[in-house]
Amino acid sequence: MAAVRLIVARCEVVYTGRLTAVLPEALRLLMLKSDGSVMVHADTGGFKPQNWMTPPTVIEESPGTMVVRKKAAASEDRLEIRIAEVISDVTHDMGEAAALEKEGVERELQELLAGAPPEGLRLVRREWPTDIGPVDLMCRDHTDEFVAVEIKRVATIDAVEQLTRYLVRICREPGMARCRGVLAAQLIKPQARVLAESRGIACVEIDLSVLRGEREPDLTLFAA
Repeated sequence: MAAVRLIVARCEVVYTGRLTAVLPEALRLLMLKSDGSVMVHADTGGFKPQNWMTPPTVIEESPGTMVVRKKAAASEDRLEIRIAEVISDVTHDMGEAAALEKEGVERELQELLAGAPPEGLRLVRREWPTDIGPVDLMCRDHTDEFVAVEIKRVATIDAVEQLTRYLVRICREPGMARCRGVLAAQLIKPQARVLAESRGIACVEIDLSVLRGEREPDLTLFAA
């Protein structure tokens, strides 16, 4: 069941891992999603959570305490939520999630790249399904290994995290353990490039006007 749990509680939140951070006791919204992601929201600060944990996670509950753990390389990230008072605790069945329909430039990029994949790749399928959403293109390289291609207009750190989650799921499938990732975008932010390359994800900047055939490439179609 695709469910989301929403808890409004007076709580203190302690994060330990690469650093230590403490949110003092206050009234907060805790959001727990079926994919294992956990977000801690306040009424201030806009849409961004005050603290969060991305999947995969392990969630342990005991009276007055919720602990969210996640392995990070050789260390462990830990989010301990010490609950003083629960105001509301509800779970909603979200049903089957409809696939995200890309619009505008991203849709066009996907269609064009499906017809002309990044150099050295051949298309297997568009919208390759995973249990957390579809990968834009699934390809094979010259050694016949699988390559997952995620397409963005502007690639940020969030795009790297998204592709990383896809790769974790894909590599669990029989015969796909060696699947690697390619992040393709018109513009790749420097921080996203650093994070992607540290995870073995290749970065490819694409020129939409060349893909459309509006002009000839300068040297090669794809610039790494």
